[in-house]
Amino acid sequence: MATYPELLNRTALLAGGATLIGAEIARAFAAQGCNVVIADINAEGGARAAASCGERGLFVDTDVTSDAAIDACLAAARERFAGIDFLVNITTSYLDDGLATDRATWLRSLDIGLVGGAILAQKLRDDLAARRGAIVNFSSTSAHRAQAGRFVYPAIKGAIAQLTRSQALEFAPLGVRVNAIAPGWTWSNVTSAMSGGDRARADEVGGKFHMPGRIADAEELASAVLFLCSDGARFVTGAELPVDGGYLAMGPEQAGNAIASLLET
Repeated sequence: MATYPELLNRTALLAGGATLIGAEIARAFAAQGCNVVIADINAEGGARAAASCGERGLFVDTDVTSDAAIDACLAAARERFAGIDFLVNITTSYLDDGLATDRATWLRSLDIGLVGGAILAQKLRDDLAARRGAIVNFSSTSAHRAQAGRFVYPAIKGAIAQLTRSQALEFAPLGVRVNAIAPGWTWSNVTSAMSGGDRARADEVGGKFHMPGRIADAEELASAVLFLCSDGARFVTGAELPVDGGYLAMGPEQAGNAIASLLET
């Protein structure tokens, strides 16, 4: 992983940092000498992620659907580390019954996966402006493709992509950059659960949708996040960076050569 001296002694807040992906991003920040605040409702996972960052890690039990909980998290972070330089919004919801999704589930999912991150950005405006910081949101390849039986998750991710562009314009006069990454299939809590913890199986199934023939590692997403927070990305804002192994580029033919197959017949 690249080294970014400009991240030394700065502070990143990771909403949803207790996940496998969040914990990997936390460790990547800490390895650069950056302080890390893990904001999550998963106390066990959050404490473990913070502990893996050593003295630079702090876990705060945080429900992003509650303004009071967000305020308490920010107060704890400021008390420990003085202020926040970077906001990384990983929190999402997988509640999704497609066409049958009821109103309560729609609203709950949007509150978790979209509104919580928007409120965090709102409440961190002054911190980020004072420190010339950055925001990285998590979109997805799902924001750009129709998916059978899935309505809520892709809609949330599509909204995040647009929110990122609007936030970038709003924050630009403050010297704050806002970008998103759009991961493809990644080894995560969800893919691990779906595959029964079998990484080889996940690569076998997901590899056909990605040019490298496998799914992503969490550390590959972490590398992209760190880059977008670094001075190397100082002229990058309002962007959605695919970290998808070519998923979006391939289209419906996937890794097969349909034209060659046609010519052979």
